[in-house]
Amino acid sequence: MGFEEEYRIFLEGHVKSQIGERQRRLMTGDFHAEKLFLENVWWPLFHNFQYLHPEYEIRDFKDGQRYLDFAYLRPMIKLCFEMDGYGPHLKQITRWQFNDQLERQNHLVLDGWTVIRFSYDQIKEHPRQCQQMTEQIIAKLSGHGFGFLELSIMEREVVRFALSRGDTFSPREIGQLLGLSFKTVKKLLTGMVEKKVIKPTQGKQRIHFYQLTGEVRNPFL
Repeated sequence: MGFEEEYRIFLEGHVKSQIGERQRRLMTGDFHAEKLFLENVWWPLFHNFQYLHPEYEIRDFKDGQRYLDFAYLRPMIKLCFEMDGYGPHLKQITRWQFNDQLERQNHLVLDGWTVIRFSYDQIKEHPRQCQQMTEQIIAKLSGHGFGFLELSIMEREVVRFALSRGDTFSPREIGQLLGLSFKTVKKLLTGMVEKKVIKPTQGKQRIHFYQLTGEVRNPFL
């Protein structure tokens, strides 16, 4: 399934599983920035929404309710993604509201959360930078990622390309991506096959396509 269908299933699933204020927010909220984050940043990296929770409800230090745009939850990992818009409501924010936002974030950190903030403009205009930040922070918190594979810079770019495609890829595409000759690409991909990072998918006499191996397809999930 494509992004739109998976997004619909993802949101409907959380709406059905919740009650009260969180359910109301999921049903009536304006999720334009949040959806753009999923479409431009999250989906190209992982092609699923596993472990991700929208409008995640927490108790703050005043025993009140707070809602995180997205919480990424795994054993020993509490990661918060916040989308910050820039509009009239932000310009009109009071000093008390500004201080409250800072205090809220500080208490999230004290409670063991890692907080990552992206502006709407970053998500829209520079999604690749947001992808890299997301990729790196999850790898760091998970204690693994591309680093444990001991990949070269070019090998990492091949993995990133394959993750963004979510499908098979050809040596020709890698040559165009990295500006390499066919001979160099062949040597690069052969080495990655030996490391069990990728595997051939078609052709008996000549390999036409490759795909990531199962353990590398989603290295952080």
